[in-house]
Amino acid sequence: MNWKHYGLGLAIALELMICGAAGAQSQTSDEDVSQAYIYLLGRLLVARQQQLDFQEGFKWNEIVHREPGKVDWPNPNLDVAYSEAWIAIDETSCTIATVPEVKDRYFTVQLLNGWGETLANINERVFPQKSSGDFAICLQDAKVELPGNITSRIDLPVKSARVLVRVALGDDRDKAVELQRQFTFRATGSPKLPEIPKTPIFDLEMLPGVVAFETAQIALDSEPDLNPGLEPLAEKARAIGEAVKDTGERGRIEEVIHERALADFAKAGPSIGHGTTRNGWTRPAAVGTYNIDYLARTLVNYGGIWANIAPEVMYYRASNDGTGAKLSGDNSYTLTFPKDALPGRFAKYFWSVIAVDTTHFRVLPNPLSRYLLNEQSRPQYGADGSLTLYLAAEKPAAAPDGNWLPTPQGQDYRLTFRFYGPLDGVSNGTWWPPALVKAQ
Repeated sequence: MNWKHYGLGLAIALELMICGAAGAQSQTSDEDVSQAYIYLLGRLLVARQQQLDFQEGFKWNEIVHREPGKVDWPNPNLDVAYSEAWIAIDETSCTIATVPEVKDRYFTVQLLNGWGETLANINERVFPQKSSGDFAICLQDAKVELPGNITSRIDLPVKSARVLVRVALGDDRDKAVELQRQFTFRATGSPKLPEIPKTPIFDLEMLPGVVAFETAQIALDSEPDLNPGLEPLAEKARAIGEAVKDTGERGRIEEVIHERALADFAKAGPSIGHGTTRNGWTRPAAVGTYNIDYLARTLVNYGGIWANIAPEVMYYRASNDGTGAKLSGDNSYTLTFPKDALPGRFAKYFWSVIAVDTTHFRVLPNPLSRYLLNEQSRPQYGADGSLTLYLAAEKPAAAPDGNWLPTPQGQDYRLTFRFYGPLDGVSNGTWWPPALVKAQ
């Protein structure tokens, strides 16, 4: 026997064993994969929508005015006329937002980053002394000379932002549209336009698998996460993005995504992560800004992208009746508010309830093209001052027309209750809508 060769072979074998053991120890755990996937998905959902917007024809720093009801994202608010834009700013250029004078009508100009976090709002609540005219939206610390008549400057920590303008339709839809179309955006110079990140474009009922991690570096480099404390998750996502280049590890991570991450995400859905459920209604723990609650952020981006902050609006969601059974168009339900707890008591501006499907979260088609109930649907109040809303495929005999929301037979659905300008128990988190009662 050649002892020299034997010794060399033994050394190689020992080295392989040590490397293998180290590799096993350093292998990303299933829990790490699940957490990093859900974290990264929050960014991918916004990047997906950005790509869809620009494929539709969006241009940087130009506003798109939507016809009321003509928006295509999850869980839209049909109480308002929407206008949208993507703006780009840099060290040499700001974007000027021109806001018309809006009296006795809710409006806001919401600015969001690439994670769906609200950066700022322009309205009379934030700018009580001057809520109309020109506002300069600039990169933080940018030394940009502005036109002399502009005194209101909003500094952002990022070089691009998504903008949503909301103007309440109220009783005068035509006036709302007239005002909506007076909002404009323009750049003061020639900003360097960001490159649209090429991340997966996917259907909401078919979330991406391991391909999500293949674009982790692109997604994360194109939009920094501004929340301190989430850096370890970003690094995990980047590391897994490198790991999936190995064929064996790629297969394992694909399996973990489908068996663990997607299951964890689905399990967190009914409570919107860390939200609270009462009477079958869930109130999110965080909305609009999320701090370290990446789970809520991803769930909101998935089921209702572009949510605003709690002082502007509070959302309650229901997928079940008071007994815990799923809401179904095969059933008829009532929702009754006593005189001392009517929805209008909890909203400074307006309230509404909308029904959407449970897959794409779009409004439910019906012969009346009625997609929500609010004060403009002219609900009738009971003799005792209470309010009962009805949800059914056919109008119940006892239901006034303005109290009835059609819900198609053979389809499960969920409800979103919005309170704009939350007041009282909605503002402080002590009140929930009453339970839905199934008709016998």
